[in-house]
Amino acid sequence: MPILQVTDLKKIYTTRFGGQSVQALSSVSFAVEPGEYVAVMGESGSGKTTLLNLLAALDRPTSGQVYLDGRNIVEIKERDIAAFRRDNLGFMFQDFNLLDTFSVKDNILLPLVLAGKSVREMESRLDILTKRLGVWELLHKFPYELSGGQKQRVAVARALITEPRILLADEPTGALDSKSTDSLLRLFNQVNEEGQTIVVVTHSAKAASHAKRVLFIRDGALFHQIYKGLCSNEEFYQKIADTLTLLASGGEAEE
Repeated sequence: MPILQVTDLKKIYTTRFGGQSVQALSSVSFAVEPGEYVAVMGESGSGKTTLLNLLAALDRPTSGQVYLDGRNIVEIKERDIAAFRRDNLGFMFQDFNLLDTFSVKDNILLPLVLAGKSVREMESRLDILTKRLGVWELLHKFPYELSGGQKQRVAVARALITEPRILLADEPTGALDSKSTDSLLRLFNQVNEEGQTIVVVTHSAKAASHAKRVLFIRDGALFHQIYKGLCSNEEFYQKIADTLTLLASGGEAEE
């Protein structure tokens, strides 16, 4: 059974002045299996960020359904949605979204504090996770003392501390140099191999080449998808690049 099922998802925005309508997504449907690693790609304005916001329950669709573990998140009441996101979804943002007045330890533990977890449980999870992700030695530092790569690893720890059903990442390598990008992508592969389901929105073919499947969005609709299979990262990168060229040229994907 898919962990994430998206069915006929549509999103129409109405401009504040003039009442004009803009269709950001048009009847998007796909499923993500438990433990899968999926990248979503498309040109700017294609609708991929809108899609991520709907999957994250940060926005509501005009129509369509989003099921996480069989629960329709579209129907969750507004008063309950924050707790649902905290308990079921992990988030990573391009600009890290760490609090500079909090230590690394406090940044990572914040979701558990908000969830009302016991100190014993928080310390247990923190110890195991930060040692596994290689950020244990950073716990007493503050975000402004860290490099971009270190900040992103801390952001991964914060996203995973709640043991989320799915990890959602928005351009996670966008603010990183090449060395930090390579480190983060290896980390994503590691946590995915340990069973974590991941959905990443990215412009980077290199980042997408580490996923097991890539969905391509064009003009708010699902244009094409490709699977990694037995391809190496380099071979999959070339397949992604070829599809992006087709996407930009306005051509049609082969069945």
